[in-house]
Amino acid sequence: MSENQYTQAYSDGSFWDKVKGYAKAAGESVLEPALKLYYAASDPDTPVWAKGVIYGALGYFISPIDAIPDITPIIGYTDDLGVLVAAVATTAAHIKDEHAQRAKETLKQWFS
Repeated sequence: MSENQYTQAYSDGSFWDKVKGYAKAAGESVLEPALKLYYAASDPDTPVWAKGVIYGALGYFISPIDAIPDITPIIGYTDDLGVLVAAVATTAAHIKDEHAQRAKETLKQWFS
């Protein structure tokens, strides 16, 4: 799949299904950047180009087809993490403190 296909494959419902279904397996280190990106994409202040990058990364994260299957023990989410971290780095100027805080609060609710 190309980045554009991942962007088109993204939906809020699929994102939350993946996050909730695989939270424990993926762990906080994968979910934190995913949630930061999600909250940044939901912000009307985030520019369209950044939302495109974000939706491409989140589309890859929720896709059942990726470089390393998520069911592979230990390394299954490393490719997802790499894509998410790259998207965070690319769009960092548009990830506000409030997005990071919401991500942390969500993780605290799930993992506490």
